[in-house]
Amino acid sequence: MKLGIVGLPNVGKSTLFNSLTKAGAESANYPFCTIDPNVGIVPVPDERLPLLGDFYHSKKVTPAVIEFVDIAGLVKGASKGEGLGNQFLANIREVDAIVHVVRCFEDPNVIHVDGSIDPMRDIETINLELIFSDLEILERRIAKVARTAKMDKTAGKEMAFLQKVKEHLEGGNLAITLEPENEDEEGFFASYNLLTAKPVIYAANVSEDDLADDGASNPFVEEVRKFAAEQNSEIFVICAQIEQEIAELDDDEKKMFLEDLGLKESGLEKLVKASYRLLGLMSFLTSGEDETRAWTIRIGTRAPQAAGKIHTDFERGFIKAEVVNYKDLLDCGSYAGAREKGLVRMEGKDYVVQDGDVILFRFNV
Repeated sequence: MKLGIVGLPNVGKSTLFNSLTKAGAESANYPFCTIDPNVGIVPVPDERLPLLGDFYHSKKVTPAVIEFVDIAGLVKGASKGEGLGNQFLANIREVDAIVHVVRCFEDPNVIHVDGSIDPMRDIETINLELIFSDLEILERRIAKVARTAKMDKTAGKEMAFLQKVKEHLEGGNLAITLEPENEDEEGFFASYNLLTAKPVIYAANVSEDDLADDGASNPFVEEVRKFAAEQNSEIFVICAQIEQEIAELDDDEKKMFLEDLGLKESGLEKLVKASYRLLGLMSFLTSGEDETRAWTIRIGTRAPQAAGKIHTDFERGFIKAEVVNYKDLLDCGSYAGAREKGLVRMEGKDYVVQDGDVILFRFNV
């Protein structure tokens, strides 16, 4: 999963990126990996993994990972190449979802680029740049399809759809709010890779005082919540400054720090849950003496395709899957005990994998 963190200058975007990557690497004892100056690989917090690792005395515990991209260079006019606009737009096209950091705190020492705090104005600024960029893509596509639209039936259908999408965007709407009406339109839509078709998670960056009630008393947060609901987007409340403070703490210290603030989970944990919900993801687990590992798949994935996540040979030669829920396994004290109680099931090709399944795949190639 690849998430792009965007936002205007001085909203806490880079602070959040730096603290999330450090916090993630520290909390899971997983080395922070810098691919280039603004990309970090972070393990997904998963309390099931260490429990299963201890259960099997695994030599290695490997979490699922998220790739965070701190997308720089966004200012008004980015779609026209202002700032690092072209680089920004190229980076954002590669991500699965956008984490849009919105400033919802007052601080006279941190000057806002537009001189005042107005999260809805900030959201509109970024969305308009994305819309302008998408319109340029559509114009180029329209010019290409127009050459054959009168002679080719498929091209004619696409031209009609292109005009519909163009009008939708020109009305100030994001592409993600447009519903394709049939399979043809779904295929056309997917091929354009529009920026405004990316799912969005809004990160409402608040002061420490607003964390305890999850931003409920902050009118800026309520505005963003309402907008996110209208767009079928996710939102979570975070204090980037606090995340920065806990980034260097070990697990026990971090837990105590969060408890002192009346918080149950870190910003990274909130973001992971929001992104999994938004993208329809979940994890199944494999465990044994050599390794305990989490594998991220889409909700609704069947057993052979889940096996293919580990290795293509597993999917190609799939025979069956031995499945047990991780909690049932731990409660029974042993795999043999779970089997005796009938909790280990043999599942075939039609089995839909569930979150928290511990699976042993049987295959033959």
